[in-house]
Amino acid sequence: MHPRAAEYLKGLQDRICAALAAADGGATFREDSWTRPGGGGGRTRVIENGAVFEKGGVNYSEVYGEFAPEFAKQMPGDGLSFTAVGVSLVLHPHNPLVPTVHANFRYLTHGSKAWFGGGGDLTPYYPFKEDVVHFHKTWKRACDAHPTVADYAKMKKDCDEYFHLKHRNEARGVGGIFFDYMDATEDAFAFVRRAGDAFVEAYVPIVDRRKGLSYTPEQRFFQEYRRGRYVEFNLVYDRGTVFGLKTNGRTESILMSLPPVVRYIYDYTPGPGTPEADLTRYWLQPKDWADMDGDV
Repeated sequence: MHPRAAEYLKGLQDRICAALAAADGGATFREDSWTRPGGGGGRTRVIENGAVFEKGGVNYSEVYGEFAPEFAKQMPGDGLSFTAVGVSLVLHPHNPLVPTVHANFRYLTHGSKAWFGGGGDLTPYYPFKEDVVHFHKTWKRACDAHPTVADYAKMKKDCDEYFHLKHRNEARGVGGIFFDYMDATEDAFAFVRRAGDAFVEAYVPIVDRRKGLSYTPEQRFFQEYRRGRYVEFNLVYDRGTVFGLKTNGRTESILMSLPPVVRYIYDYTPGPGTPEADLTRYWLQPKDWADMDGDV
């Protein structure tokens, strides 16, 4: 399973980068190949200061070795030996009307245990219902095609719960799907391929719809403020960040997910009834988006 997963995920990185570069139209991805002390390495691809994407990364990594004993106790499986292969991506657009997006797909082994994990989630600053519904419907179709292993309702709920900033009692975004510790069966691998291939369909049409819209300095200010929530989640809760740091991954690649410009403002509160206040009051409350129509 490992070499097959690695081959698929390398190709997925290629296809996603090509689609994102085409959507940007003004920049291409820079690639850095790296090796990991202890075993393995990866390909980090970063796009910066493009026509659409202020900063983004699509990482492929394939690493192996031994967990530290204390970390091994926190993972499914037994012993210390592990392998991990995956693609992880985050895109931070210039335009606050274009949402940030994250996705990852991975295959891991730890002793006698092997599993898949991954998903995708959307973080808008000024949401459009059409976009949120489209994003969720795309993931639901991927899940519905593999009913023996993929339950959209559960994965959607798990996503809402995972991407939640407990210290603020606030969602990071409008969710998507999230799954982990999925037994590495052939059915699971088929679903992971379907879900990985669905990312471009889920996100690029949203980019194409919104990238030409004009925005104000005030909207950009709010985007930079809300990016702070992204930083908080990735540094405090994100399993991928923790895994990479605990296994001596490449720090620059692990932290490429962080946005380039962020504002931290003491006790900022948007005015009542504003689009900024509506983000947390309405959009960041979990909803059955896939059951809605896409009308604005």
